[in-house]
Amino acid sequence: MPLTGGARRFRNSSSTSSIFKRSPDITKVWGPKSEQLLKIDNHDFTMRPGFGGPAVPVGVDVQVESLDAISEVDMDFTMTLYLRHYWKDERLAFKSNTNLSMTFDGRLVKKIWVPDMFFVHSKKSFTHDTTTENVMLRVYPDGKVLYSLRVTVTSMCSMDLSRFPLDTQTCSLEIESYAYTDDDLMLYWKEGNRSLNTDEKISLSQFLIQKFHTTTRLAFYSSTGWYNRLYITFTLRRHVFFFLLQTYFPATLMVMLSWVSFWIDRRAVPARVPLGITTVLTMSTIITGVNASMPRVSYIKAVDIYLWVSFVFVFLSVIEYAAVNYLSTLQERKERLLRERLPCTCGLAHPGMMSASYSEVEANTTGNYGLPESNGVKRERMLVQLAMESDQVTGHVGSSAYSNVWIDTHVIDKYSRVLFPGSYVLFNIIYWSIYS
Repeated sequence: MPLTGGARRFRNSSSTSSIFKRSPDITKVWGPKSEQLLKIDNHDFTMRPGFGGPAVPVGVDVQVESLDAISEVDMDFTMTLYLRHYWKDERLAFKSNTNLSMTFDGRLVKKIWVPDMFFVHSKKSFTHDTTTENVMLRVYPDGKVLYSLRVTVTSMCSMDLSRFPLDTQTCSLEIESYAYTDDDLMLYWKEGNRSLNTDEKISLSQFLIQKFHTTTRLAFYSSTGWYNRLYITFTLRRHVFFFLLQTYFPATLMVMLSWVSFWIDRRAVPARVPLGITTVLTMSTIITGVNASMPRVSYIKAVDIYLWVSFVFVFLSVIEYAAVNYLSTLQERKERLLRERLPCTCGLAHPGMMSASYSEVEANTTGNYGLPESNGVKRERMLVQLAMESDQVTGHVGSSAYSNVWIDTHVIDKYSRVLFPGSYVLFNIIYWSIYS
C-alpha cells in the first residue's frame, strides 16, 4: 500500500535517528567544523605546547624514497623522503567515544603549532605539491599528533676523493629545529635505527649503498645555544667497473702500444715517431677527459697517479727512441770519419800497431771482424785512434796507438723490451694492492 507524505517523512526521520544511534562518534558526523571540534580558536598556537614547562619531546621517523643524484663536482646529494613528526599537544584533544583519529591536509597545518624543522647544510629543498600539497596531519583524541610531509632535499656532502674512483663516501642528512633550543624542544629518533626505513628499489648507477643508520647529537651556536640534531648517515661504495672500462683499460693499452716501437727497426723513423706521438696525445686526451668531470681539488687522486705514471711510461718510450737514434747517428758519423782516415794510416811505417786479424776489406766495411752475431743483434765495431801527446820514455811526440771499442746501438731497445713491461707490471701490483 503506498505511503502518504506524512508516512514518508516519519520513515525518513526514523532512518536518520537510527544512523545517529549507529555512529555516536561526533568526529564522524558531518556538522561541526574541525576548528570548532579542535577548539583552535580558543588557544594561541603561536606558542609551543606546555610553554614555560619542560621541553616538548618530538619523535621523528623517516622513510627514504629515493637517492636521486650524487655529484662529485658540486659535492652534494639529492634525496626524496617522507618526514614524519610525533608529539603531543593537549590543546588539540577532543572528545571521541570510539578513540578514532581525524586526518587533515595541509590547510589545517597553517593554523596550529608544528615543529620548525629544517635541513642543516641543505642547498635547496621543497615539499611536493602535485596534485595537491603532500602534507598530512593526523590528530588523536588525547592530543597526540602525527605530521607527515614528502620532501626532496639537496644537501652538502663533503667527499674525500683521494682514493677516487676506488673510494667509499659517507654522507649525512641533518635535521634540526631552527628556533627552539633543547630547553624547549627535544628531538629524538622515535624507534632508534628502526626509525629509518628505505625503499628496497633504491639503486644508483655509480654507487652501491652499503648501509643507512641514524645518530643524534647536540649542536652549539654561540649566539643562540644548544640544539638537538638528528643525522641520517649512509655509506656509498663506488662501482669501479665503469672506470676500468673507460679509464684504466685504455690507459694500459696505450702504454702497451708504446712498447711496440721497441721491436721496430731503429732506422724506420716514419714508423716509430708517429707511434710515440699518437700514444702521448691519446694519454693526454684520457687525462683531460677524466679531469673535466671532476672537481678541482688541491690533492692528488688515485686515478691521477695511475694516469700520470702511464703517461710517463709512454713519454719515456719516445725518449728511448730519441736516445737510440742519437747514438746511432753519432756512431755512423764516427764510422764515416774512420773510413776517411784508414787509407792514409795504411801507408804508415807502423804495420805492427794493427791487429793481425785485421784485413783491408774489414776496415773499409767496418764489419764484424769475424765475430758471430749475439742474440740476433749484429754488433758493429769502430776503430778509435788514440793519439799520444808525448812518449813517457823517449819524449817523442806523434806516437800513435789504436784501440778497438765495441758499441751496440741495439742494446737500449733490447733492455727496454724487458725493463719497461717489468716496471709497469710492478707499478700495477703496488697500485692495486694499496687502493683495492
